Amino acid sequence: MQAQEIQQLIESGLPGAQVTVRGDDGQHFEAEIVYSGFAGHSVLAQHRMVYAALGERMGGEIHALALRTRPE
Repeated sequence: MQAQEIQQLIESGLPGAQVTVRGDDGQHFEAEIVYSGFAGHSVLAQHRMVYAALGERMGGEIHALALRTRPE
């Protein structure tokens, strides 16, 4: 899994989100997501929304993903 693939998955699951993903080893990544749909949601709920966009890849193809999320 590459950072670009993760970015595309998040953007598909959260339309309109501004997503930046970094990670060079293919397993550990860091993502920053700015998304208007996060407004009114706790940080935990925001992270769950991102995990839902990634589906079963979390814990499998994506070993670790550090998230920074905020509403637009």
